Amino acid sequence: MHTSLPPQTHSTTLTINLHAIRHNVAYFRSQLAPNTKLMVMVKAFAYGSSLLEVARVLEDCGVDYLAVAYADEGAILREAGVALPIMVTNPMPNTLATLLKYQLEPVLYSLNLARALIDFVNKQHVSISAHIKLETGMHRLGLEASDIETLLQILADQPYIRLQSIYSHLAAVELPQQDVYTQHQVALFQQIANRIQDHLQVSLTQHILNTTGIFRFPQYQFDMVRLGIGLHGVGVDPAIQPSLQVVSTLRTVIAQIKVLPDGATVGYRRKGVARSSMKIATLAIGYADGFSRALGNGRGKVWLHGQLAPVVGDVCMDMTMIDITDIHAQEGDEVIIFGRELSIGYVAQLAGTIAYEFLTNVGERVRRIYCTPCECSVHA
Repeated sequence: MHTSLPPQTHSTTLTINLHAIRHNVAYFRSQLAPNTKLMVMVKAFAYGSSLLEVARVLEDCGVDYLAVAYADEGAILREAGVALPIMVTNPMPNTLATLLKYQLEPVLYSLNLARALIDFVNKQHVSISAHIKLETGMHRLGLEASDIETLLQILADQPYIRLQSIYSHLAAVELPQQDVYTQHQVALFQQIANRIQDHLQVSLTQHILNTTGIFRFPQYQFDMVRLGIGLHGVGVDPAIQPSLQVVSTLRTVIAQIKVLPDGATVGYRRKGVARSSMKIATLAIGYADGFSRALGNGRGKVWLHGQLAPVVGDVCMDMTMIDITDIHAQEGDEVIIFGRELSIGYVAQLAGTIAYEFLTNVGERVRRIYCTPCECSVHA
């Protein structure tokens, strides 16, 4: 006889405020020229939030394009009924059939990929939309200026390739001291883009700005911009931060409270040491949930009843200990890891990383809760 076990619910949750997403989209739209299109990055499962829920909100907001990194992400969206155009920034030759099946739009970032795609669609006798990625100084993916003559020969008279846009990626748009480099990238982009369009006698959507570029270089909006981390209300200039709303809040609870005598040690390797009588709380979150080990031993802090509580000892896989000697708390109390009260940018800085990494590292076992403002107030 088999006994069914009751479902287990992890006490750590990531609450995603869907209204905040709408608000942030509206804010960035207000910074654009009337005819400038908006592409939103939903790669890495919408920066750890959840691919489908965020994409559906964006579709309802009427954004022009979605962008993912890999074909599998786009296939998930199509299977769920998302109909927006989807650009795939890192397509691999072995995913061409997936791209075609789900009407995903690959980025041509190399001559080899362009040849492979053309050969594939010619054999299938089926058209596909595609985008051109130019290398202007990021030195990641992209076609070099020296590739362009060959690219033009490859693309000439190809009936099954429908070019949609041409773009590049700025390497240091957030750094004023790198503005000369940014200007160089933009100039090179325009030069190559014009050359391609003139030769092929086409007019392509041009885009080069990311979140930070939208407000730092509005003169380079061109035909479209790409909104990424700004959608989540983090990682942008302090000057516009008050205009954005925080989308994600990571919460956990106190599992146990202990009072330690002077000299007692806490956690693995006995790295945490009580210098006097100390009250510690063990939290139901660890590095498997995305709470970085770099936040151990006093470096990290969490928000508990309006106060910052430092981490004691090493962060464990499933648990983290904090010092609550001067904070009145009890088992089951809620603790904020990041959110409106404690910004993810600040927490990421304590960990020696960036908000992007902290968001995308939130573990799969952390339960996602999607809410409107009224529903979010229940969790506040």
